[in-house]
Amino acid sequence: MTIDYDPINPPGRLDTLKELRLPVDVLRWAPTWLAMKPGRAIQPRTTILLPGFGAGPASMRVMESFLRRRGHRVRDWGLGRNTGEAKALRMKLVGIVDAAVATHGEPVTLIGWSLGGFIAREFAREHPERVRTVITLGSPVVGGPRYTATADWYRSQGHDLDELERTVAARYATPIKVPVTAIYSKRDGVVAWQACIDRWSPNVRHVEVSETHVGLGFAPRVLAIVAEAIEAG
Repeated sequence: MTIDYDPINPPGRLDTLKELRLPVDVLRWAPTWLAMKPGRAIQPRTTILLPGFGAGPASMRVMESFLRRRGHRVRDWGLGRNTGEAKALRMKLVGIVDAAVATHGEPVTLIGWSLGGFIAREFAREHPERVRTVITLGSPVVGGPRYTATADWYRSQGHDLDELERTVAARYATPIKVPVTAIYSKRDGVVAWQACIDRWSPNVRHVEVSETHVGLGFAPRVLAIVAEAIEAG
């Protein structure tokens, strides 16, 4: 399958340096955090969190705590640090998801940050019966790592970015059958925001926020959107 899209520029060094504004954003969020009353979800859901490239479960502890306070059954993906090997990690996720489905008797919600969101989408593409919904945070769904700040690392590891881009595009021939909420930001200094836009899958809802990439897992606005997406329907 051939995917046509407008030219995308990966984030530049200046864009990535702006990610260092996270402490300033944290101060801005503080009053909202203090005022937030998570409430309780009417229907608790089984939820698995997938961290971004190079990160581990600890990176999503704020989101995990927030969703637990709403009553959801939340766990990390059990695979430790995200090594960037998307296919291998996706295969390892099968047993973890199957165990959660068997324990709670329902399909799971997958929440993935950056590359974790790409892995979540592709898992749902292959196993729609196991997944209720997918929520992605600044996840590249176009070009693989090509339009991200990690592009040079992948090149240094011997990966052909042209081939990875073609592989990602070819997967669109199999539609994603579950709902996807794609949260993205034009302030993202790690993933080009245009690469987060899926114009070819019918069940994707895009939601723009105004946070840095590293702030997507903590921002009150994002937490509220994630809770709403989990509890919809």
